Amino acid sequence: MENQTENIGREYKTPYLLKRFVPYYRPYFGTLAKDLSCAALTTVCELTLPMIMRYITNTGMTNLASLTVSVILKLALLYFVLRIIDGVANYYMAYIGHVMGVWIETDMRRDAYDHLQHLSDQYYNNTKVGQIMGRITNDLFDITEFSHHCPEEFFIAGIKALAAFIILGRISLSLTIIVFLTVPVMLVVCAKLNHWQRAAFRRQRHQIGELNARIEDSLLGQKVVKAFANEQVEIDKFEVDNQKFLGIKEKTYKYMGIFQTSTRLFDGLMYLSVILGGGLFLVYGKIHPADLVAYVMYVSTLIATIRRIVEFAEQFQRGMTGIERFLQIMDADIDIFNHDGAEEMVDPKGEISFHDVSFEYQDDHTKVFENLTVDIKPGEKVALVGPSGSGKTTMCNLIPRFYDVTEGEICIDGKDIRNYTLESLRKNIGIVQQDVYLFSGTIKENILYGNPDASMEEIKEAARKAGAEEFIASLKDGYDTYVGERGVKLSGGQKQRISIARVFLKNPAIIILDEATSALDNESEFEVAKAMNILAEGRTTITVAHRLSTIRDYDRIFVLTENGIEEEGNHETLLAKDGIYARFYRMAERLM
Repeated sequence: MENQTENIGREYKTPYLLKRFVPYYRPYFGTLAKDLSCAALTTVCELTLPMIMRYITNTGMTNLASLTVSVILKLALLYFVLRIIDGVANYYMAYIGHVMGVWIETDMRRDAYDHLQHLSDQYYNNTKVGQIMGRITNDLFDITEFSHHCPEEFFIAGIKALAAFIILGRISLSLTIIVFLTVPVMLVVCAKLNHWQRAAFRRQRHQIGELNARIEDSLLGQKVVKAFANEQVEIDKFEVDNQKFLGIKEKTYKYMGIFQTSTRLFDGLMYLSVILGGGLFLVYGKIHPADLVAYVMYVSTLIATIRRIVEFAEQFQRGMTGIERFLQIMDADIDIFNHDGAEEMVDPKGEISFHDVSFEYQDDHTKVFENLTVDIKPGEKVALVGPSGSGKTTMCNLIPRFYDVTEGEICIDGKDIRNYTLESLRKNIGIVQQDVYLFSGTIKENILYGNPDASMEEIKEAARKAGAEEFIASLKDGYDTYVGERGVKLSGGQKQRISIARVFLKNPAIIILDEATSALDNESEFEVAKAMNILAEGRTTITVAHRLSTIRDYDRIFVLTENGIEEEGNHETLLAKDGIYARFYRMAERLM
């Protein structure tokens, strides 16, 4: 399985990027066809003017009598009608064509967000949120312009180049071959310079992600920054990243300057070919003066098209970079998924068994535990205690399959949890963590997260059971109180009780309490502990305990160390053993 971090910096070839991108046009093929038809119409209108001027000039020089006012008016009317058609077609391209680009951008962002929802904790442990944000916002902004202009610009350029070659060839094939000899050389040079530009844009996008990550990290930790009076430290760190971004952008514009200068030189070579070749052909009578005028006009149209493609080159590279960074998300492995034949978990009793379970993290192969065997009965209250790093939280994270075991199996009600669907497994497990995450919104919305279909009465009942009803009632807006980003407007105890209310509303058969009271003051701890005891009634409960006073009445306590489970029993039994648990307990009493 490919490491998640490898996908983040993975590079793709242009043909492969286009192959992966083109299917996004499929739902909008009709719109694309109309857009390209309009592009063809505008091109035809543009190519008609030199033909009209050639006809007028030739007729005027060879048979002036036949060039009547009626003929001029008819030609003028033809050109006027063509310009009207050009205007209507251009409006469609500018409006509907761009809207099609927005549709494709929206579809890609939806797919990226959907994929992110299915990636495991392993991915988020190794990827900065700022980088992810950049990939599904800034990087996809350029997709609107790219998806509209890419087929359109190349389609128009193809038509103009082919039409110009045919028309110019009919005027003078020899001169046309001379003029077009510069095109292959120009394409080779542009391809090389485009490669440099792509690399520069890739570095630029990566550094934007780093800047986003730096800003996010600093702003979310602004209290810590202020507490240590380290504002200048953060400013200095930001300035390093900001200057690095400046250097990358300077190099990007350097490549753009070289690219645009080189194409202008090739423009000059084409004009020089026309001046020298056309002039000599005219001297030796191999081209008519009127034809040379038309020739120059068509060459000007061709060069204008080349310049337009050159101007589009920056947008093209931005778009390709956006697609590349999008695919780096889409190609990140979903390593936690529903196995074939997975069944719904229905009315679980709550029996949990670890059978010879071993686990190590995939990125650094840190082994957490080996051959762990534990049996927890339905409705039993068990606690996990032990030193930091012994694997208590990891053990809890394995039950809802935030990670998958490396070896062995975990069973609920006698069936391997990998044989249950992820959704039904996690719907039957409620988790209350030490670091409570509340979404930006109201108290009601955060409680409702436990069961989006719950009524207001059910929300209030869950809040009452969680001991949150009283403090919610004291707030001016009650359940409609805005909690702020990450619940910043509430105290630790208030946030914890809302998270417990959320689990009450979920009504799961299994409860996991991961050091849920360790960061609270004594009064808050008492209120939260009381709510958690109500929550645990009649449910299988696993508690990662920091304060041993909260688990004295638990059915069983497991002492987990780097050697696995070294002690097991209830509070009195473990104290009587006078082992690791007893030593922890005596240390805790001395600190109280």
